[in-house]
Amino acid sequence: MTPLDFEYLRQLLKQRSGLIVSMDKQYLLESRLMPIARKAGASGLSELVQKMKAAGAERLVVDVVEAMTTNESFFFRDKLPFEHFRDIIMPAMLATREQVKRMRIWCAAASTGQEPYSLAMILKEMAPKLAGWRVEILATDLSLEVLEKAKAGIYSQFEVQRGLPVQMLVKFFTQTGELWQVVPEIRSMVQFRPFNLLDEFAPLGRFDIVFCRNVLIYFDLDTKMNVLNRIARAMEPDGFLVLGAAETVVGLTTCFKPLSDKRGLYVPDAAAAKPVMGTLAGAAPKVASLAGAR
Repeated sequence: MTPLDFEYLRQLLKQRSGLIVSMDKQYLLESRLMPIARKAGASGLSELVQKMKAAGAERLVVDVVEAMTTNESFFFRDKLPFEHFRDIIMPAMLATREQVKRMRIWCAAASTGQEPYSLAMILKEMAPKLAGWRVEILATDLSLEVLEKAKAGIYSQFEVQRGLPVQMLVKFFTQTGELWQVVPEIRSMVQFRPFNLLDEFAPLGRFDIVFCRNVLIYFDLDTKMNVLNRIARAMEPDGFLVLGAAETVVGLTTCFKPLSDKRGLYVPDAAAAKPVMGTLAGAAPKVASLAGAR
């Protein structure tokens, strides 16, 4: 691969997905894109680039972008965000949405579905408190391939062993051979949809809760700021934003403020005042942590 080919791929990935590939990551392009090159009948990445530049190559370009943006996920990843969801966010939602009994959750960059299904399982276990409620979970990702896997809800033994409590595996999955499938009642709680975070958010509607974890770290500064500010415009003023452990809004936007001592949990600026904290403190008692989650 020539320096010009490398630069072409870097710019394409930034324009199409926001992904930043640093100059020392040529090996990453080679490892992820060589299977695409072989499938396309190219002997190497230089020939792959030439095929991508040809007329009618949009499907190949999409395959290249998806190959570079596919990231791993697992159930109850990092544990803490899901405890925050159950112990802090949901008690607040139950209090503030008591009259309308409606709530919308967005899992951005949902990958193969473990994150939204983890949230759905928590909500299912709270079913008595949510009787009569309409709760929507929208899960989006740039990659059509991972969305197909997510919709099917079929996972290997290795995948269900990563973070999923045994009692939830038994309750919410059925086993066929060495594979496990999420039961229909949990799958039906999540709507999967292809979506690029660089696109306009307005068609998605408004949200009470947004999980946007472990994706901002791949963007440059301007893209991070842009995405966060647009998320803020898509959220209700008393909603919640959940970011990954290595991500923050500090220095990027004034639209959100962190909740004190709640790592990765943020609220819109107007909701960061003391009255909201009082609502959180008095909404509901803390329940037990996620047993067995990792």
